[in-house]
Amino acid sequence: MTPIRFIYIVFVFSFVLSSCKVKQVLPSGGTSVSQISLARVDKMPFHPKPYKYRDWKKTAIDFDNYIFDFNQKGKNLPFVWLDGMKRNFPDTTFGIYTALGDIRMGAAVNNGENHEALGALGAVLGATMVGIDKSDQKGKNFVRMLRNYFAKDNGWNVIQNFTNKGAHIGGGYCNDFWYEIHNNVLFYAVADKYKDEADFDEILYQIAEQFYKSDSVMGDSYSYSYFDFKEMKGHVNHIPTQEDVAGGYAFILYSAYQKFGDKKYLKAAQNALNVLYNQKENRYYEAMMPIAAHIGARMNAELGTNYDISRYLNWTFDGDAVGREGWGVLVDNWNGYDVSGLGGSTVHNGGYGFLMNTFDLMLPLSVIVRYDQRYSNAVGKWALNASNAARFCYPYEMPDSLQAIPEHKVITKDVIAYEGIIKESIYPEFKGITPFAQGDGPMWYPNMPKETMFSVYGSGHVGFFGGIIQATNVPEILQIDCTEADFFASQNSFDTYLYFNPYDESKKVNIDLGNNTFHLYDLNTKQIVAKSASGMTEFKIPAQSSAVLVLIPSDKTLMTKEGKLFAGDVVVDYWFGK
Repeated sequence: MTPIRFIYIVFVFSFVLSSCKVKQVLPSGGTSVSQISLARVDKMPFHPKPYKYRDWKKTAIDFDNYIFDFNQKGKNLPFVWLDGMKRNFPDTTFGIYTALGDIRMGAAVNNGENHEALGALGAVLGATMVGIDKSDQKGKNFVRMLRNYFAKDNGWNVIQNFTNKGAHIGGGYCNDFWYEIHNNVLFYAVADKYKDEADFDEILYQIAEQFYKSDSVMGDSYSYSYFDFKEMKGHVNHIPTQEDVAGGYAFILYSAYQKFGDKKYLKAAQNALNVLYNQKENRYYEAMMPIAAHIGARMNAELGTNYDISRYLNWTFDGDAVGREGWGVLVDNWNGYDVSGLGGSTVHNGGYGFLMNTFDLMLPLSVIVRYDQRYSNAVGKWALNASNAARFCYPYEMPDSLQAIPEHKVITKDVIAYEGIIKESIYPEFKGITPFAQGDGPMWYPNMPKETMFSVYGSGHVGFFGGIIQATNVPEILQIDCTEADFFASQNSFDTYLYFNPYDESKKVNIDLGNNTFHLYDLNTKQIVAKSASGMTEFKIPAQSSAVLVLIPSDKTLMTKEGKLFAGDVVVDYWFGK
């Protein structure tokens, strides 16, 4: 090779590197990120009491084994049945009870087709997140059976809460915006876990089209009680308007953009976020507001948008919602029981935390940290409190004197919980007892038995905790998986775990890396805290602070590009250069 040709090649190679703004780097001593606090989380205790770690993964596995046993016999058993009405698709589907002993449901009631998607989807997704393959379980494909909730027969072409819109007993079907939207969110999440399930892609596409069209119709206002997807028109009824469903829209449409690549879905997703962002007051109604924070954080990281997601998060936590007054996250101690972290009403009878709402908060909040580690302290502290308070809904976790029907708790096998925990019971016979574990079931319909205090469908979402939360060697320091619920991720990501240290001194925590070798990169300090590590590895977390560890395979080359840290072609840190 001639000297001139060699110089030319070196010049071209250098030019390409500089044009791509790529730099080889092994980060060390980077500037730590500044944490963003949430005022409501700041008020939560560092050490919730009485504290006990509940194994949520085991709870989820035991729940699935119990609920999906078709062979049980006895009062209120089995909890699951087959529905052969073949609504929407020519297949048999399944139903599970909303509440234990719910007289509106079961194989012998209304041809067996009165069952809720919210329960079925939550149970299937939750079980999947703890490692159960619901597409092949004892000869049944429960994933495929979920298709029957896709409402083709009535022309809505989205997931509805019932396979037959008219099946709901007790005054007919109640149109309620959040039910429709949240069920579609959960269906999309299930579909992402079962990418090869036949016909699911077509259903996802049709849902995306319906959401795109309805967003176009609503434009700059989501102020409706529900939306009719057949006539493409929003409606207001006796239920408050639910502007926060825009968060669910953003999730569906951004996921559709990632899956199908059509930028019209991205544009609609951004419109949904913008409409909610521009609200003058907190319009949190049910489960959608934290999803807006999740998608806002992700768009900021991936697209360079500039949503202040604290706006969505404060609306999620603060309890100053209008329309549905006081909806948010509890921060309180009731007679020695720290109930901070529970999602629900902050004002109803002094406060009413619901188990399902608390489980569902984990999905978006855990993922936010992957895209914006500045919220890791807040999410970690919330998770510690919420995972402790949620166990108070389980009858074997509370004294008999602080729950509604302890005489019936044996049937729960400690995996079916009360619907929630309230400061002062709504039932006059329990007035003055605080805190109190109960459910609303006896008020839903005439002659509803007391056992409906136990929420089957709410308990079914337990896998959202079980698939994300694990214990560590240090009590009260949890491992939070930040990628398990990152549905329709735009690219592969490395395992990422959040650890929050509530102690007023630094703590050494262990992580088991198995036989593979990793660099442990902390998103908060922007440092590699362990190089070429394998097996049981120790790292340190500062006092009342957090670490967010990314497990980078040690054979990957690290580089920076456009302010992000990459390992190979995978983004490790979206905030590396900021």
